[in-house]
Amino acid sequence: MPQRNDTAIWSGLFRISAESGQTLQAQIRQAIVAAILDRQIAASMPLPSCRILAEKLGVARGTVVLAFQQLVDQGFLVARERRGHFVNPDVLATPAKPHQKAPDQQNEIDWKARRQIAASDMPPPAKHDNWIKSSYPFVYGQFDPALFPTAEWRECNRMALAVLEIRNWASDMVDRDDPLLIEQIQARLLPRRGIFANPDEIIVTLGAQNALYMLATLLMTKGSKVAMEDPGYPDARSIFRLAGADIQPVPVDQSGIVTSSIPSDSGFVFVTPSHHCPTMVPLSAERRQDLLARANRNNQIIIEDGYDSQLLDEAPQQALKSLDRSGRVIYVGSMSKTLAPGLRLGYIVASAGLIAELRALRRFMLRHPPANNQRAVALFLSLGHHEALVRRLSAAFDERRKRLVHAISAFLPEWRSTDSAGGTSLWLEGPRGTDSRGLAEAAASRSVIIEPGDRFFDRSEKPSRFMRLGISSISLQHIEPGIRELATAAGRRPAAA
Repeated sequence: MPQRNDTAIWSGLFRISAESGQTLQAQIRQAIVAAILDRQIAASMPLPSCRILAEKLGVARGTVVLAFQQLVDQGFLVARERRGHFVNPDVLATPAKPHQKAPDQQNEIDWKARRQIAASDMPPPAKHDNWIKSSYPFVYGQFDPALFPTAEWRECNRMALAVLEIRNWASDMVDRDDPLLIEQIQARLLPRRGIFANPDEIIVTLGAQNALYMLATLLMTKGSKVAMEDPGYPDARSIFRLAGADIQPVPVDQSGIVTSSIPSDSGFVFVTPSHHCPTMVPLSAERRQDLLARANRNNQIIIEDGYDSQLLDEAPQQALKSLDRSGRVIYVGSMSKTLAPGLRLGYIVASAGLIAELRALRRFMLRHPPANNQRAVALFLSLGHHEALVRRLSAAFDERRKRLVHAISAFLPEWRSTDSAGGTSLWLEGPRGTDSRGLAEAAASRSVIIEPGDRFFDRSEKPSRFMRLGISSISLQHIEPGIRELATAAGRRPAAA
């Protein structure tokens, strides 16, 4: 254990970096707390003086003073006059977390044998952990830091932390949502999709996947039949299967899901009509009417995922929910594509009776999404920041999509893309014999990230010649060089620009 004058050891405990996302003061506090909880500092041993520690870390003395003072306020340190700062003995009285297993814990429990649902056996997500370090990240569902409304989002979070606002969200809301956020969803987001709903017909979720999981838990059981687009949204397929449902794949063409192929005995139909996942084709007006008519005739529930519908399209179609007169369409929305996927905020719009049941279910799952985030997003919407962001993103993504289509035509002419405006990705079909997974590995070695398309299919022999290219996180000037690198990885020598 270090002595007070072992300055080399002390500086080793407090490793800070100017490249960290945390302030220097926060890093010092985190390092001291970690050292205390790991029992690396004894209660009888004073910490180095602020001056000495500041010199060793290369920071201002005031930074260390403020860090020490906050740790005193939080009860981790105690200041003793003329002796310095010491670890609070009360903190060390708490049993330390063991670093090694006790002898009777050596034999692992077989949790897989005890599980009741096979979540880990479902297809894994498309993981791109280091996408932000890639030169050419054609990934879907991520954000572009250059387009994120940092100043506006900070403003709304500061407003949410005002004393009067804290009183609004700090208490346990049990099964309720922030009324201001419900009001903003009702007034600002839904009318753009042609949906007009009452407050009791809206519930906030932790993103679209949480919404689908709640719907599956509440409405589906073993043997429930769910008709789904094929190719289609893989995580929705897995969520329904975890609930015990049988998936009935339905083909998709240039007009969307082929409604005539939907089995009449399906209890549910899951669709992405605004932009089909993953081909991006919109469901035609004729198919929309036919889908609703068949659902009425066969007593089916339609789950509509507003996939990639937040942005402004050149010729937008209203949501399927806006045409529903029977209350059998459930609309699932998300703010991930406009704000940030890490925020995890979405919503469900449905009949008041179903929303009441969902609130009762959600109370046992998580009570309600974090109320401080709800209030910050509500303020973001109410101040018009979201409207401005949508316009900015729509313009930027439209330009990127056109640049991507042009680059594909120039450097990968044998690949066929779906001709669909709007959205944040492009679906591509390569020549027969193409192995998109092998291509993804070759492209990754050239700092190009693509998404193989086989995971979207629910067939025993999944086609391997498809891939999806996202445009939300790659800058405009990197699109053409990225496609040139991809063409090289595919074995083609790109033509001179």
